[in-house]
Amino acid sequence: MRKEGRLPGIEDLPRMTAAELQAVHQEMFGAAHPISNCQHLRRKIAWHIQAAKEGGLPESVRQYAIGIARGTELRSRISENASRRQVAIPPDRTATTVVVQTHDARLPMPGSLIVKKYKGRTLVVKVLDDAFEYEGRRFTSLSAIAGEITGTRWNGFAFFELTKESGHGH
Repeated sequence: MRKEGRLPGIEDLPRMTAAELQAVHQEMFGAAHPISNCQHLRRKIAWHIQAAKEGGLPESVRQYAIGIARGTELRSRISENASRRQVAIPPDRTATTVVVQTHDARLPMPGSLIVKKYKGRTLVVKVLDDAFEYEGRRFTSLSAIAGEITGTRWNGFAFFELTKESGHGH
């Protein structure tokens, strides 16, 4: 048995019942989990306990996931659509959402670093909300940074290898 208000350790999870796991889920997330599969609950709770202790996903993994998500359209969940049909909600009474891209899909998210090896140097550019930072200076475009580095005109996306074909994971 666990004390109320104290989250269990990962080692406690295998001995917990479905009701105890649901109580922990309620405490951690503010709601009961819709699926009472003990193995699923144990894994979800364990991941969150470990993430809270260890700091969650590394930033590189988060950026990779964001890059994948950026290239996909918002999709309605199949189960939501099926349940709407079961209760006979007419299609004209449902809302369809569209995600509008406000960020150039070729760029990593603001706060990310673009790293490139060039003539024996490692170049590091920080992506800001509406600009870029290179060697402590602010630039409005990657092309301006590429020109600064090479002394010639460059397409910044091409110089930093951020074209759609090459992606972000190289």
